[in-house]
Amino acid sequence: NSQQSQCRLLTLPWEDVLVSHILCQLPLRQLVALQRVSKRFRTLIRLFFAKCTSFEVGLRVPKEAFCSLVKDNTVLRKLSLESCSSWLTDEELLPLVSRNQRLMTVDMSGCVGLTRHSLVALSLTCVHLRQLAVARCAFVDGLSLRSLADHCGALRSLDLSGCCRLKDDAICYLAKKCARLTFLSLAGNENITSDSVEEVAKNCRGLEHLDLSCCLRVRDQAVRTVAEYCPKLQSLKVKHCHRVTESSLEPLRKRNVRMDVHPPPGRERLSITVRSGPYVNIQV
Repeated sequence: NSQQSQCRLLTLPWEDVLVSHILCQLPLRQLVALQRVSKRFRTLIRLFFAKCTSFEVGLRVPKEAFCSLVKDNTVLRKLSLESCSSWLTDEELLPLVSRNQRLMTVDMSGCVGLTRHSLVALSLTCVHLRQLAVARCAFVDGLSLRSLADHCGALRSLDLSGCCRLKDDAICYLAKKCARLTFLSLAGNENITSDSVEEVAKNCRGLEHLDLSCCLRVRDQAVRTVAEYCPKLQSLKVKHCHRVTESSLEPLRKRNVRMDVHPPPGRERLSITVRSGPYVNIQV
């Protein structure tokens, strides 16, 4: 019966079996529901979340549930907060950050209720941070970005899409301090000019992915500098960058760099091979 099944389940080793191999296979909704079964199940679920190294959910989490689930955790490595964006403030995030100093991946995209204090606290506490996404976060300004650059020099991936308060000086400072960046998105920032993009290229020479979509003040010279200094570049996004032309993009196309804009008509090359004679190349 159900009572025997419950006893049988809870008599298994909690940390070695239930937490490590069984509960991690369940969706969040079922884990939350299990807490209501009994006091022992509630204790088990709390233990599971206290041992989690990753907290990322695809559905919206109520504030009370979030605070209850993560209140005992001190071992998080990966934290995704986008599903909490409608209610998350510094009051909920700062205690969590202070307890989890070994965080390496954090996604705060769209969390408009936060302030610069959260980003500064994150940079001061989690100095081993490798990946950070703060897309569409208006609280990200030059001061908080400088704090991040000063304390998290090992950053590899940074998403600043839609951070409209950032200007060239902050991006240039970031480039000099975080030279190991391989992914950077500045998409949708109309304040960014070719000056900061060139500084990024010259300092972050291991850059593999760069998103400049809708950076309306970026020009051809910036793209040429990226092509010159970033030999590992794999993808470049310049959609709606109206001052970037094919003349600067063509050398990158020859290197098979992926782009989000197509070459203009007439630029495609057609090669015809004549097997019975010498090779003939026809360019249209």
